[in-house]
Amino acid sequence: MASVKNLKKEINYVLGDLVNIVYIWEMTNGGKPTEATDVLVDEIYDNYDNFVSRIRDRKVENKKAHYKQIRSEYETVANQIVAKINELK
Repeated sequence: MASVKNLKKEINYVLGDLVNIVYIWEMTNGGKPTEATDVLVDEIYDNYDNFVSRIRDRKVENKKAHYKQIRSEYETVANQIVAKINELK
């Protein structure tokens, strides 16, 4: 793994971009937030908080495996959020 700093940045950029995509979808489809988009944005922020707190955990024995697991889960969550954005109506 390159570094923990890069992992934090990647999570921040990707999840931030997903929030922006939801906001752009809102502007192009009525201009107002919907219940579905509010739930989606809240889910993105909750996942971000979860990943950052897990990255900051210093009591991990095997750090390399811990960060690999975080990266794997982050990629899965990001793909699930993209699928949910594609399903917005």
